[in-house]
Amino acid sequence: MRQAGLDPHQPGSLILAEGGQVRLRSDAALRIARRLRAPWPILGVFRILPRPIRDTLYDWVARNRYRWFGKVEPGEIPEAS
Repeated sequence: MRQAGLDPHQPGSLILAEGGQVRLRSDAALRIARRLRAPWPILGVFRILPRPIRDTLYDWVARNRYRWFGKVEPGEIPEAS
């Protein structure tokens, strides 16, 4: 993280370090989604949007994710639906 100019104690967002590259926010999220099972890789269509728009959408989802999806405490196993 230091090599990328980031403070390791204050990440503030999603960070993906892979293959010597560091990806942040929407770039990191889309790269991770690409490796998940369906339907998540379909989110790759958002790569056509300019990064500032993607990052704005990423920030909006990040601010609202607990309200929409709930929060699981560490060590807690969510019940099957």
